[in-house]
Amino acid sequence: GELIPTYRSLVIHYDPLRADLGELKELIAQVPHLDVTSLPKSIVTEIPVLYEGEYALDLEELARVEGKTEEEIIKIHSQSDYYVYMLGFAPGHPYTARFENPFSFKRRETPRVRIPGGSIVVQLGLSDIIPFDQLRLEHHRDHPHPCLRLPQGEPFLLKAGQWFRHVPVDKAEFMDNTKRQVELGCYQPKTYEKEG
Repeated sequence: GELIPTYRSLVIHYDPLRADLGELKELIAQVPHLDVTSLPKSIVTEIPVLYEGEYALDLEELARVEGKTEEEIIKIHSQSDYYVYMLGFAPGHPYTARFENPFSFKRRETPRVRIPGGSIVVQLGLSDIIPFDQLRLEHHRDHPHPCLRLPQGEPFLLKAGQWFRHVPVDKAEFMDNTKRQVELGCYQPKTYEKEG
Protein backbone atom coordinates (compact mmCIF):
# COMPACT_ATOMS: atom_id res chain seq x y z
CA GLY A 1 0.00 0.00 0.00
CA GLU A 2 0.91 3.66 -0.19
CA LEU A 3 -0.12 6.73 1.82
CA ILE A 4 -0.50 10.07 -0.01
CA PRO A 5 -1.12 13.17 2.14
CA THR A 6 -2.97 16.14 0.58
CA TYR A 7 -3.91 19.55 1.97
CA ARG A 8 -6.69 18.14 4.12
CA SER A 9 -6.94 14.39 3.56
CA LEU A 10 -4.96 11.17 3.35
CA VAL A 11 -5.24 8.87 0.33
CA ILE A 12 -4.62 5.18 0.98
CA HIS A 13 -3.72 3.06 -2.06
CA TYR A 14 -4.05 -0.69 -1.58
CA ASP A 15 -4.10 -3.83 -3.69
CA PRO A 16 -7.70 -5.16 -3.72
CA LEU A 17 -6.37 -8.60 -4.64
CA ARG A 18 -4.37 -8.74 -1.43
CA ALA A 19 -6.52 -6.73 1.01
CA ASP A 20 -10.26 -6.61 1.70
CA LEU A 21 -11.80 -3.14 1.81
CA GLY A 22 -14.03 -3.96 4.77
CA GLU A 23 -11.12 -5.35 6.79
CA LEU A 24 -9.02 -2.33 5.85
CA LYS A 25 -11.72 0.05 7.11
CA GLU A 26 -11.98 -1.87 10.37
CA LEU A 27 -8.20 -1.76 10.79
CA ILE A 28 -8.14 2.01 10.23
CA ALA A 29 -11.00 2.51 12.70
CA GLN A 30 -8.99 0.65 15.36
CA VAL A 31 -6.02 3.02 15.10
CA PRO A 32 -5.93 4.88 18.43
CA HIS A 33 -6.09 8.69 18.37
CA LEU A 34 -6.31 8.84 14.59
CA ASP A 35 -7.66 12.39 14.81
CA VAL A 36 -4.92 13.53 17.20
CA THR A 37 -1.46 13.48 15.74
CA SER A 38 1.68 13.72 17.84
CA LEU A 39 3.96 15.90 15.75
CA PRO A 40 7.73 15.53 15.92
CA LYS A 41 10.02 18.44 16.68
CA SER A 42 9.58 21.03 13.91
CA ILE A 43 12.77 21.66 11.96
CA VAL A 44 12.91 24.53 9.46
CA THR A 45 15.02 24.09 6.31
CA GLU A 46 16.37 27.21 4.62
CA ILE A 47 15.92 27.50 0.84
CA PRO A 48 18.12 30.14 -0.85
CA VAL A 49 16.16 32.32 -3.29
CA LEU A 50 17.24 34.84 -5.92
CA TYR A 51 14.96 37.86 -6.19
CA GLU A 52 17.04 39.75 -8.77
CA GLY A 53 16.60 40.85 -12.37
CA GLU A 54 16.03 37.96 -14.77
CA TYR A 55 15.50 35.65 -11.78
CA ALA A 56 12.44 37.59 -10.57
CA LEU A 57 10.54 38.52 -13.72
CA ASP A 58 7.23 39.19 -11.94
CA LEU A 59 8.53 40.96 -8.85
CA GLU A 60 7.88 44.48 -10.16
CA GLU A 61 4.34 43.53 -11.16
CA LEU A 62 3.66 41.87 -7.80
CA ALA A 63 4.82 45.00 -5.99
CA ARG A 64 2.53 47.17 -8.14
CA VAL A 65 -0.49 44.89 -7.53
CA GLU A 66 0.14 44.90 -3.76
CA GLY A 67 0.89 48.63 -3.59
CA LYS A 68 4.26 47.89 -2.00
CA THR A 69 7.94 48.19 -2.88
CA GLU A 70 9.85 45.21 -4.25
CA GLU A 71 11.83 45.12 -1.02
CA GLU A 72 8.59 44.87 0.98
CA ILE A 73 7.37 41.98 -1.20
CA ILE A 74 10.66 40.13 -0.65
CA LYS A 75 10.43 40.74 3.10
CA ILE A 76 6.88 39.39 3.31
CA HIS A 77 7.73 36.35 1.20
CA SER A 78 10.96 35.52 3.00
CA GLN A 79 10.15 36.22 6.64
CA SER A 80 7.51 33.55 7.16
CA ASP A 81 7.85 29.82 7.71
CA TYR A 82 6.05 27.74 5.07
CA TYR A 83 4.55 24.31 5.74
CA VAL A 84 4.82 21.56 3.10
CA TYR A 85 1.34 20.05 2.89
CA MET A 86 2.06 17.58 0.13
CA LEU A 87 4.13 16.71 -2.92
CA GLY A 88 2.04 16.61 -6.06
CA PHE A 89 1.51 17.37 -9.75
CA ALA A 90 5.10 16.36 -10.53
CA PRO A 91 7.71 14.39 -8.54
CA GLY A 92 9.16 16.54 -5.79
CA HIS A 93 6.70 19.41 -6.35
CA PRO A 94 5.96 20.79 -2.86
CA TYR A 95 2.62 22.50 -2.21
CA THR A 96 3.29 24.91 0.64
CA ALA A 97 1.58 27.74 2.52
CA ARG A 98 2.13 30.23 5.28
CA PHE A 99 -0.56 31.24 7.75
CA GLU A 100 0.03 34.96 8.22
CA ASN A 101 0.03 38.11 6.07
CA PRO A 102 -1.05 36.59 2.72
CA PHE A 103 -0.74 38.48 -0.57
CA SER A 104 -3.90 39.62 -2.36
CA PHE A 105 -2.99 38.49 -5.89
CA LYS A 106 -4.12 35.21 -7.39
CA ARG A 107 -3.43 33.87 -10.89
CA ARG A 108 -1.81 35.84 -13.70
CA GLU A 109 -4.21 37.38 -16.19
CA THR A 110 -1.88 36.13 -18.95
CA PRO A 111 -0.57 32.71 -17.82
CA ARG A 112 2.97 31.65 -18.65
CA VAL A 113 3.11 28.58 -20.86
CA ARG A 114 6.58 27.46 -19.73
CA ILE A 115 7.86 27.63 -16.16
CA PRO A 116 11.57 26.94 -15.63
CA GLY A 117 12.55 24.40 -12.99
CA GLY A 118 13.38 26.15 -9.75
CA SER A 119 10.67 28.79 -10.13
CA ILE A 120 8.55 29.74 -7.14
CA VAL A 121 4.83 30.03 -7.86
CA VAL A 122 3.17 32.51 -5.50
CA GLN A 123 -0.47 33.39 -4.82
CA LEU A 124 -2.24 34.48 -1.65
CA GLY A 125 -0.48 32.53 1.14
CA LEU A 126 0.77 29.75 -1.16
CA SER A 127 4.33 29.41 -2.41
CA ASP A 128 5.02 26.28 -4.48
CA ILE A 129 8.41 25.28 -5.86
CA ILE A 130 8.55 23.95 -9.44
CA PRO A 131 11.20 21.17 -9.39
CA PHE A 132 11.60 20.72 -13.18
CA ASP A 133 10.90 22.69 -16.35
CA GLN A 134 7.16 22.47 -16.93
CA LEU A 135 4.83 23.42 -19.75
CA ARG A 136 1.76 24.55 -17.86
CA LEU A 137 -0.48 27.46 -16.91
CA GLU A 138 0.33 28.89 -13.52
CA HIS A 139 0.35 31.79 -11.09
CA HIS A 140 2.53 34.80 -10.38
CA ARG A 141 6.04 33.72 -9.50
CA ASP A 142 9.51 34.67 -8.41
CA HIS A 143 12.47 32.68 -9.73
CA PRO A 144 14.56 30.92 -7.08
CA HIS A 145 17.29 28.41 -6.67
CA PRO A 146 16.43 25.01 -8.24
CA CYS A 147 14.77 22.45 -5.98
CA LEU A 148 17.87 21.10 -4.27
CA ARG A 149 18.87 17.45 -4.35
CA LEU A 150 20.54 15.79 -1.39
CA PRO A 151 23.82 13.88 -1.74
CA GLN A 152 22.74 11.08 0.65
CA GLY A 153 20.34 9.50 -1.82
CA GLU A 154 17.15 11.39 -0.94
CA PRO A 155 15.71 12.46 -4.30
CA PHE A 156 14.25 15.76 -3.02
CA LEU A 157 15.01 18.17 -0.24
CA LEU A 158 11.45 18.79 0.94
CA LYS A 159 8.82 16.31 2.10
CA ALA A 160 5.23 16.58 3.30
CA GLY A 161 5.10 17.69 6.93
CA GLN A 162 8.25 19.81 6.77
CA TRP A 163 8.72 23.52 7.41
CA PHE A 164 10.99 25.74 5.34
CA ARG A 165 11.86 29.39 4.83
CA HIS A 166 12.89 31.31 1.71
CA VAL A 167 16.22 33.04 2.34
CA PRO A 168 17.22 35.87 -0.05
CA VAL A 169 20.70 35.52 -1.55
CA ASP A 170 22.49 37.69 -4.09
CA LYS A 171 23.58 36.47 -7.49
CA ALA A 172 27.26 36.23 -6.58
CA GLU A 173 26.56 34.07 -3.52
CA PHE A 174 24.22 31.88 -5.54
CA MET A 175 26.61 31.35 -8.47
CA ASP A 176 29.81 31.00 -6.44
CA ASN A 177 28.53 29.00 -3.49
CA THR A 178 25.07 27.41 -3.57
CA LYS A 179 24.84 26.52 -7.28
CA ARG A 180 28.39 25.15 -7.33
CA GLN A 181 27.82 23.01 -4.22
CA VAL A 182 24.61 21.59 -5.71
CA GLU A 183 26.40 20.71 -8.95
CA LEU A 184 29.14 18.96 -6.95
CA GLY A 185 26.53 17.08 -4.89
CA CYS A 186 27.77 18.46 -1.58
CA TYR A 187 25.15 21.10 -0.76
CA GLN A 188 23.94 21.00 2.85
CA PRO A 189 20.97 23.27 3.63
CA LYS A 190 20.91 25.14 6.91
CA THR A 191 18.29 23.95 9.38
CA TYR A 192 17.09 25.10 12.79
CA GLU A 193 14.37 24.23 15.25
CA LYS A 194 11.15 26.15 14.78
CA GLU A 195 10.17 28.41 17.66
CA GLY A 196 6.73 27.96 19.18
